[in-house]
Amino acid sequence: MRHRCRLPPSVPAGGDPAGLLDRAAPVCPTRAIDPEGIEQGRCIRCARCAGAGVRFEGSGETVAATPGGLRWPGGREPAGPTAPSALSSLGRSLHVFLMDVGSCQACNLEVLALSNPLYDLSRLGIAFTNSPRHADVLVVVGIPTMALVEPLRRTYDALPAPKAVLAVGACALDGGIFRGNPGTADPVRSIVPVDLFVPGCPPPPLAILHGLLTLAGRQRRKEGSGR
Repeated sequence: MRHRCRLPPSVPAGGDPAGLLDRAAPVCPTRAIDPEGIEQGRCIRCARCAGAGVRFEGSGETVAATPGGLRWPGGREPAGPTAPSALSSLGRSLHVFLMDVGSCQACNLEVLALSNPLYDLSRLGIAFTNSPRHADVLVVVGIPTMALVEPLRRTYDALPAPKAVLAVGACALDGGIFRGNPGTADPVRSIVPVDLFVPGCPPPPLAILHGLLTLAGRQRRKEGSGR
C-alpha cells in the first residue's frame, strides 16, 4: 500500500481542515500530521489518514529548498517558489552521482528508472556518472548509517564546484520509518548541505526529475503545453 500511494496527502477544498487533521494525527505512524498541518518530508504515503478524510491528489512533484518548505499549513500546499536555481550557470547539461547511505532500495529504483526508455533522462542533457569527481549533483537516498557518515562527507567534498545536493525520499529528509533505529545517524542535511528536498516513500521518477531540473533552473513543462 505504501509504495502504491505516491501523491502528497492534502485536505480537500471545502472540507474542515482542523477536524480532518485532528482525526488523522493519531493514526500517522511517522507523526507527519498534527492539528496544524502536514509535514510532507515525514510522510511515507501509507494512506492510513485516508480513513479520516485526508486525500491523496496532485502531481506528486513536490520539492522544497528547506524542510520548512515541505510543511503544508492547514494541510494545503503553500503558494510561492520552492527552490533557487543552484546550478543555472551550467546551462542544459548535468551529471549526477547517486549515493545510497542506508535505504530499503525503493528510492534507488525510482532514481535509476529515469534512465529507462520511458523517462529517457539523457534526452534532457542529464546523465549519471560513476565518479563524484565528474558530478554536478549528488543525489542521496536513505538515512545515513554511522558507517557511511564520513564517506558521505568525502563524496560531497569530491564534487567540483558549482555543485548541489538533492535529498530524495522520506529517509533522506527526516529518517522515515528508520528514524531513531540503532546504527543510524542524523538526516542528510546534518552532514552535508542540501540544496533541494524531494519527499515521498518513494517519490515517483517525475518528482525526482522535477528536482533535478529545478536545481538547473529549468522547467519540465513548457508554458501552455502538456509536455
